[in-house]
Amino acid sequence: MRGDRVEVVVDVGDGTKTYEIEATRAGRRVDVRTGRGLVEVIEVTRGGTPVRTARFMTQRVVAMIEHPASDVAGSDEVVTLHRAAESVRAGRTPPDDVSSRS
Repeated sequence: MRGDRVEVVVDVGDGTKTYEIEATRAGRRVDVRTGRGLVEVIEVTRGGTPVRTARFMTQRVVAMIEHPASDVAGSDEVVTLHRAAESVRAGRTPPDDVSSRS
């Protein structure tokens, strides 16, 4: 779905570099595949035809962050309720609650 995006942080020897792959049109999605020492991030059409492909060596990938497209206009972040509930049970404030911090 348009708005899907994946950020890949790669070790380039003297630091890190961030690559961002995004579904640029309506009906497209971003797929992530791993295997044989490679991570592939592919923008795919509705019919399954790959439009763009980015390949990274698994040993060089430091982090991969997937940002699913939001159905709600204006919503920037997806927070799972399970994770927020665990924080409350443990006696911690959820990360987005800044009102109680000094």
